[in-house]
Amino acid sequence: MMTTIETKRLVLRKPINDDWADMRDFFMSERAQYVGGPYTLGRAWRQFSAEVGHWSLLGCGMWAVTEKTCGKLQGFVGAWCPADWPEREIGWVMLERAEGKGFGFEAAQAAIHDVYNRLKWDTAVSYIMHENVRSIALALRLGATLDKHAQRPNSEAYPCLVYRHPKSEVLS
Repeated sequence: MMTTIETKRLVLRKPINDDWADMRDFFMSERAQYVGGPYTLGRAWRQFSAEVGHWSLLGCGMWAVTEKTCGKLQGFVGAWCPADWPEREIGWVMLERAEGKGFGFEAAQAAIHDVYNRLKWDTAVSYIMHENVRSIALALRLGATLDKHAQRPNSEAYPCLVYRHPKSEVLS
């Protein structure tokens, strides 16, 4: 199992306990509105635990994105495959301090490359809430296209658009 990915400016690693405080603050804030939040403390803990546990159960998951120069957490990006999701997803949640630096794009490119090349996925999608214009813009920048016919996870509780990612060779 791969434990880190390095890009020009970032290190993507498995989540660790030290990531909890930053992710708790994210999940309990208005910034989490596009991932079902803001959460209570207990729900934030369960979401963070699901991120960590994903790696143990599936051998992949959301990478903790850290900046090489300072090691500070910038967000989570990567594989997200809950048992009730219709397809395997590339997801991202970036902390406010990461905005406007291109970290989400750089990390998502690396994660897409990983799922297609190391994990041998044949397809990947991103489920994005209609109002999340920043996430939609990132998906489009990554080369994803809107798939109007794709199945959505629990569409009543999570009304979303589905963006399908091209194979990573297209992103090179």
